Amino acid sequence: MADTNAAKPTAQVRFPTRGPRAEGEPAPRYVVSAGTAFKRRYLVWIRRFSQVFFLALFVWMVARTEFTGSFTDAATGEETIKLGEPVAGFLWFDPLVAMGTALASHSLYKELLFALGLLVATMLVGRFFCGWICPFGTLHQFFGWLAPSRKGKVRVDRNMTLKYQQIKYYILLAMGVAALFGSLQIGLLDPICVMVRSTGLFVLPAAAHAARAGADVLYATNTSAGIWVGDTINNAVPAVLPAKEYTYHYIWILGSLFVGFLFMNRIITRFWCRAICPLGALLGVSSRWAIYGMEKDHDKCTDCNLCILHCQGAADPQGGVQWNVSECHLCFNCENLCPDDVITFKFFPRQKSIQPAPVHMSRRRLLSAAGVAAVAVPMSRIADMGPPDRGSTNYRADLIRPPGSMPEPQFLERCIKCAECMKVCPNNALHPALMEGGLEGMWTPVLIPRLGYCEHSCTLCGEVCPTGAIQRITEDQKVGRGMPPIKIGTAFYDHGRCLPWSMATPCIVCEEFCPTSPKSIYVDIASVPKRDGTMIEVKRPYVNPDLCIGCGACEKVCPIMDRPAVYVTSIGETRSKTNIILLENTAYGKS
Repeated sequence: MADTNAAKPTAQVRFPTRGPRAEGEPAPRYVVSAGTAFKRRYLVWIRRFSQVFFLALFVWMVARTEFTGSFTDAATGEETIKLGEPVAGFLWFDPLVAMGTALASHSLYKELLFALGLLVATMLVGRFFCGWICPFGTLHQFFGWLAPSRKGKVRVDRNMTLKYQQIKYYILLAMGVAALFGSLQIGLLDPICVMVRSTGLFVLPAAAHAARAGADVLYATNTSAGIWVGDTINNAVPAVLPAKEYTYHYIWILGSLFVGFLFMNRIITRFWCRAICPLGALLGVSSRWAIYGMEKDHDKCTDCNLCILHCQGAADPQGGVQWNVSECHLCFNCENLCPDDVITFKFFPRQKSIQPAPVHMSRRRLLSAAGVAAVAVPMSRIADMGPPDRGSTNYRADLIRPPGSMPEPQFLERCIKCAECMKVCPNNALHPALMEGGLEGMWTPVLIPRLGYCEHSCTLCGEVCPTGAIQRITEDQKVGRGMPPIKIGTAFYDHGRCLPWSMATPCIVCEEFCPTSPKSIYVDIASVPKRDGTMIEVKRPYVNPDLCIGCGACEKVCPIMDRPAVYVTSIGETRSKTNIILLENTAYGKS
């Protein structure tokens, strides 16, 4: 049982409102009316319902970020791929995403205007998003309740406002300065981006794999009950989990980080929200002048510490101490549990109960955080491995961006690494990058043709991108109806590995699967001798670079298993004027 009589350390008392009680003097007790108690429980239960609702809504949106229909319209016979639902809705309402993209690209994507509404609401009523809506915050609160970090006095001490909570404000400042220099890194730690990335690429695929593996185990029992349950699982999985078994590069890193963030609740309740979350820092600064907040009657406080024991934000709700409005998640646990009617949430509370500044940070540390960010941007670009139009000297040919992507500098100014495009890709072609695009490009999407090819008429990645890093294009623009098609790269052949070229073995799989019209892969019939001297006719494939769009279908289906005989690089991509096969009339001279 919690030690509810643990005393508050005097170092935390910032303006005592009463003199010390004489030794042995009993603390005064006050009776809370039944109506007040009901009101408090009512607010707490509404908050819990809101958390469950928005978490379920978030998971549903991530699950719906998947194309499960047919690639061909049954009525017209034409290829058509549409999604329909606003699956990026949570990202549209993210003020940190809006602020970061505005600073980095000097423009604001129209859907992100919704984020201004959340920011204004926070300025009026406080940091309610963290305690009532944020799905990542809900998970942290759940795991903190499931496995409490500590009990009694230790937990009380850890639930007071402590210096480590300033870290998130330094992170926010550093990311803001980096964005001003054109390096958008807020997606690394933005809670909505982290949640979309982790849920879409790790949690849901892992759950689907576990469910199907469980069904296989039940089938192996060869009993009617086991087979029935296995059929039920397999029929239910596509409704709530990915319909296909998707795998992603470096997912073990993303999964480990996600589990590690949740595990930190074993040490400090909602450690992520208190110490790391830059969105929480932005909302905390914005909530300083909220007209709705806590009012405390310090003279009635009996130092029971129940409010601190169950405080989610470490906002100093106890009597005799100024309330830290910037850290409060409006969970109402303190008001609900207070036995002495000390704490009340109301509009226009008395200002003497509120700390005069949202955070207490030294100017030297603020300047240091800004300086580190300003220096880190050019340092990260020294070893940049992006395309040539970024001035890269360490060009990586396997950096293939999704169709419709902006030129690399503008792409990195807008991409928030949310992984919506990777989750929605119907062929599992897009994966999170590690170092393919340099340090700035970590977790941004890259196409890996060997794992999946870009569907010819699919434009879903641009449809779900919340910031315009991948532009919304039409099917006509992509496939080139009445205009040049959008190219993401070009295919090349390794004749030493190609079966018709090197082993006198017939194979035209790549030509059969080429989706362009006319086909960019064509064949030439040649008679070649076998080892016994007999002649055999084979069709040797060639690539027409003017028709190839770099979709990767040829590389995906190449029967050479270890390293394909045909491969795609980003050269020739539409978005770049310098990443081209032949240099013609450029600053480098004529070809």
